[in-house]
Amino acid sequence: MNSDLLKVFVEVANEKSISKAAINLGFAQSNVTSRVKQLENSIGTQLFHRVPKGVILSKEGEKLYAYAIRIVKELELALYEMQNLNQQTHLIIGSTESNASTRLIPFLLQLNKDFPNMSLELVTNTTKDTIKNLLDYKVDIAFISGKPKNEELLILNKIDEDIVLVEPKDKICSNTFLSFKNGCSYNEFGQNYLKNILNEDFKHLEFGNYETILGCIKAGMGRSILPLSIIEKLNYEKDLKITKIAKSVVNIPTFLVCRRDYTPRIKDYLENFKF
Repeated sequence: MNSDLLKVFVEVANEKSISKAAINLGFAQSNVTSRVKQLENSIGTQLFHRVPKGVILSKEGEKLYAYAIRIVKELELALYEMQNLNQQTHLIIGSTESNASTRLIPFLLQLNKDFPNMSLELVTNTTKDTIKNLLDYKVDIAFISGKPKNEELLILNKIDEDIVLVEPKDKICSNTFLSFKNGCSYNEFGQNYLKNILNEDFKHLEFGNYETILGCIKAGMGRSILPLSIIEKLNYEKDLKITKIAKSVVNIPTFLVCRRDYTPRIKDYLENFKF
């Protein structure tokens, strides 16, 4: 089984599109189609179903994907090891939006200062999607909210967070919970807190930006549950009513993690970094 064909297969599976995979790989679309067909012929089964917006994996394709992504990553790792025996030349960092809003810039600046020859790449998303990116080898390290439960992940560092209930300071608050988009750890906890602890029914609105959430709270649109660090970083602490929630009720630190089987060369540096 040709590893180059597996690489094409993985890219098509990830993008769910032959045309997008072709762009990412720098190939002609016909070349990608030909290589997928070549792989299908070599193993005697159909790997994709065509759908209106692209392609999706067949049941056989899903089985192969689990093996293919490991093989492709192992080959990339082998090449990386041979080319970079003594140094980390590239680091892809995944992060939650909340962490990116508060402490990521100083971290990136320090990394760039301490490793001037190392290129950096940043991917931001929710905790759920950031963990998925890490497990799929799409990022090398990741900042996530809450202790990881997956045994494939290794904790490199921990940052404590103060979680607070945020409400309008001088306005009547409507019974609406404002949160970051689905997959955010604070979103999940906040809904459970209002429902199970405060015993309140509420309307739920999701946003893709923390400054928008805080601005809407200030205007009386609703309330939220967030790390205090975000409120302080965006300079809203004087404009809002902030009630700290005891750590016995909620404790959601930010963790810096990586895959156990794919630790960065600067692992010791990351473990001792002072956030």
